[in-house]
Amino acid sequence: MFVGLAYAGGGNRCYWQGGFYETVAPRIGLKPRLVVGASAGAFAMLYTALGLGPTVRELVREACIGRTSEVDWPAFRRGGRLFPVGELYQSMLAALFTEERLTELQARADFRVAISRPPRFWPLPVAAALGIGAYQLEKRLRRPVHPTAGRKLGFVPDLIRIADCATPAELVAALMASASVPPFMPGGLVAGRAALDGGLVDSAPAWALAELEQQGEPTLVLLTRPFAQVPEVANRTYTGPSETIPVSQFTIRDWEGIRFAYELGIRDGEAFLRAMEKRRTGQTATAP
Repeated sequence: MFVGLAYAGGGNRCYWQGGFYETVAPRIGLKPRLVVGASAGAFAMLYTALGLGPTVRELVREACIGRTSEVDWPAFRRGGRLFPVGELYQSMLAALFTEERLTELQARADFRVAISRPPRFWPLPVAAALGIGAYQLEKRLRRPVHPTAGRKLGFVPDLIRIADCATPAELVAALMASASVPPFMPGGLVAGRAALDGGLVDSAPAWALAELEQQGEPTLVLLTRPFAQVPEVANRTYTGPSETIPVSQFTIRDWEGIRFAYELGIRDGEAFLRAMEKRRTGQTATAP
């Protein structure tokens, strides 16, 4: 039904996409040819395609147990990172994406990971600070579905094709770069060049589906925030959470918030299916 699929970023809010996909995909036979994801949405697009949702959620639940802080001061004093979320995320990616699973992904569809290339000749810390700051300011002032501040600052979108990843390590590097939001997540390096969170250019990378849409092919964009209005684009359908998901993007201790995101995705997926059925039966009833 949908030939193209886009996963927006949003950190832990992206577990909503897991609940939605697991509910909707088997019911409508969702088998897109082109799938693109940004930031944590890129991770969601891959683990959902592989049917690893239960495994991922159990790993996250175990990681959250007993944690009382988002920071690790002892590790920081030893020269490590203050925010352990990046290392935990990278370890999970490395454990999940084996050679066999990479091969399966490459055979299943054309998966692409959206990253942002910072302006050339800018020191990475400066680029990251300006890009993240501009993104957050635009989000609070305008709340656009598709931010534009990053492009105006000189950030350039780029896509990493999973088909071009020769090893699981290259896949993990692409996913880490797509989620790179210093200081929470380390700066990325892809093909020898600096890379930052794909959301700094567009947190919902539907731009990568434009060619399909122009050819008349239907696409679906999975957001992670509710929006009062979404753009009207021919052949594109937007869907997202029915309410704000009360969980921090980078938390490593709020399992209940993460579970809420997933369970809301299930409920919203059921509502999406009911709406589709209503449209289908309405069209049938009015057909000559």
